Amino acid sequence: MTAIESRIDTLAPVAGLSVTLTNGVLSVIIDRPESLNSVTTPVLAGIADAMEWAGADQRVKVVRLGGAGRGFCSGAGMSADDVSGSGGPGTEIIAEANRAVRAITALPRPVVAVVHGPAAGVGVSLALACDLVLASDTAFFMLAFTKVGLMPDGGASALVAAAIGRTRAMRMALLAERLPAADALAAGLVSAVYPADQFDDEVDKVVSALAAGPGVAFAKTKEAINAATLTELDAALDRELQGQAVLLKSRDFIEGATAFQQRRTPNFTDTL
Repeated sequence: MTAIESRIDTLAPVAGLSVTLTNGVLSVIIDRPESLNSVTTPVLAGIADAMEWAGADQRVKVVRLGGAGRGFCSGAGMSADDVSGSGGPGTEIIAEANRAVRAITALPRPVVAVVHGPAAGVGVSLALACDLVLASDTAFFMLAFTKVGLMPDGGASALVAAAIGRTRAMRMALLAERLPAADALAAGLVSAVYPADQFDDEVDKVVSALAAGPGVAFAKTKEAINAATLTELDAALDRELQGQAVLLKSRDFIEGATAFQQRRTPNFTDTL
């Protein structure tokens, strides 16, 4: 089949994000491979804009969310200013992550997360907001927030628990352990895992099947399953934003982020 590219004139270009529409497939690719696709506030806003736009354009049949280079998304980028002791970064990036997650789950089109390499931090939230999570056997998932004195955000407290249950979700969130693709599949976190050398072909098969499928039935199915399983998502997004706003101003965050940059074990001292 000849690829037919359609124009997307209403979306402003965003540095670090590639958005293309070909044969009904909207590809939204985080394109910051030098940082394993860490996301910035503009990138998250661009993802949200693309998802909201897709819901209003009948040319879009399915959305594919992925990352360039060696990984899916390594989480939110952190600059030196964020650990300067000046109170930490603001919550604007969390608000845009929340908007992206809401846009993905509300979109009346199937959204497929294409995960290879790391999906960490808010990268886990973005992946699990999607309707199908297809992983390469090189992929792994990690809620790394507590390593720097933060809590999961982007809806992870609801999305992960909805996928694998409270006990496994609590372990992922508290211990910040790396979950390899095979274990993620066994736990129910992802939809399928494919060998790296077959990954692109297998993803194309799934995406093509969705693009050729019954769009209205897909939309109603997605709406029904999300309504039954993600009843706490909106509340979780609000709770995470409020909790993270406190933690971003804490001594533990400054210590955790500094220790991360210095590659040493943090010494957390905050108490309730």
